[in-house]
Amino acid sequence: MEVEELLQKYAAGIRDFTAINLSEANLSGVNLSGANLSQANFSVANLSGANLSGANLSEAKLNVTRMSGANLTKANLTGACINVSNLIRADLTGAQMAQATLIRAELIRAELSGANLTGANFSGADLREGKLRQANLSRANLSGVNLRGTALTAANLGQANLHGSDLSRANLSGANLKDAELRQANLSRANLSGTDMSGANLRWADLSGANLRWADLSEAKLSGANLIGADMSHANLLNASLVHADLTQANLIQADWVGADLTGAILTGAKLHAVSRLGLKTEGMICEWVDLSPDGDRSEIYRFSSEDSKTFFNATLPTVQIIVDAPLEQESNFSLAATYYQIARDYPIMSQPPSIEVGPRKTTITFRIVSDDYLFATAYVAIFPFTDAAETQENIIHLMRQMENPYSESVSMTDNKRLEQIIKELSIAIDKINEIKKSKSYLKIPKRGSLFQSATQVILTNSSDQTLIIYHNPAFGKRFVNQNNSLGLVKETAIITNKFSVPPLRITFDFIKGFHYLDK
Repeated sequence: MEVEELLQKYAAGIRDFTAINLSEANLSGVNLSGANLSQANFSVANLSGANLSGANLSEAKLNVTRMSGANLTKANLTGACINVSNLIRADLTGAQMAQATLIRAELIRAELSGANLTGANFSGADLREGKLRQANLSRANLSGVNLRGTALTAANLGQANLHGSDLSRANLSGANLKDAELRQANLSRANLSGTDMSGANLRWADLSGANLRWADLSEAKLSGANLIGADMSHANLLNASLVHADLTQANLIQADWVGADLTGAILTGAKLHAVSRLGLKTEGMICEWVDLSPDGDRSEIYRFSSEDSKTFFNATLPTVQIIVDAPLEQESNFSLAATYYQIARDYPIMSQPPSIEVGPRKTTITFRIVSDDYLFATAYVAIFPFTDAAETQENIIHLMRQMENPYSESVSMTDNKRLEQIIKELSIAIDKINEIKKSKSYLKIPKRGSLFQSATQVILTNSSDQTLIIYHNPAFGKRFVNQNNSLGLVKETAIITNKFSVPPLRITFDFIKGFHYLDK
């Protein structure tokens, strides 16, 4: 069929042109919207600027075809062969292209947003500055593809093959790259914020300067990856492999990387405020200094030798432990949960619920916190529901005042800026407790059960696994049996001993020095 005949039939209302052969034909600018062109042969044809919106081109042959600027919105190109074709600036919005082959096709600045490209083969194609927002590229072959500056926001690239692809400066925010193959891919300065890359293979990938804020990289393989200057703040790196990865000056503020393998990695200059140092593999890691400032502004630099780094990166999680000399009954359990829930609303540092271990005679309440800086402040707030609160809080304030004493010989042993931070956090906690005391919501919570009136012991554990007892009720754990012979009743009565004394100043300073990063 000749081009003229095709256009005449189309003008007459005919739409079915299945298996038509128009290879090498000049169809530039034609209107064939909504036509059935399935299995048609348009190889080496010129369809530049053509209107093929809504057309059925399933299994069509479009190899080496010119389609620059063509309108293919919502077209059906399922299984079509579009190899080495020119689709520069073509509009393929919402097109159905599952299993299509576009090997070495030119799609520079093409519009593919919302397109279904499941299992499509783009090997060696050029998609520079293209738009693939919310496109479905699951299990697609994008190996060696040029995707520089491409918009892939919220796109589905689950299990896609992007081996050796160039994604530099691409926008992949909110995209799904779960279990994707990204070996040796170039993702430098790419926007990967909020991206799901769990289980992805990123070995030897270039992620320098990339935005990985809030990204999910759990179980990801990042061995040998270049992460220099990458922003990984709040990222999920649980059990990720970072063997021999370069994390020089990477931002890892509040990242979660418990179980990560950092064997042989470079971490010099990384920003590590509020990062857990538990459960890491650090054999052969290179790290000369880290930035522990909350804002990553290098105001808190910690330098260490190789031996220091081993200690630093295998620290324990700081805890505040309240041991109550009574078992936890149902009434107390309800009141305690309600009380801490209400407190956490006003004091976010305690937003993570405590773990509670209940024994036949004692209840242990443990708060795990992200930084040593909050130990004294958290203890001040955590003890609030108990009768022992006033004495415990008085001890904490007394300890802080002792350390502020400018005439103390021990002052020179600690860092003034860190001490100021601890006192600042405590001041915030004191203000919050005063606000909570006036809260109508808190006052409505009943303090049922004997737990709140029982004797307590409050123990702090720092990141060096050193402990400091800041309060111990004299009656804690001390009882004698008083039997009334006439009635045959047995009653336990607490033995009252001397009042608890606060730890000596030297011991408190030694405890704070165990925060690792006091010495700059």
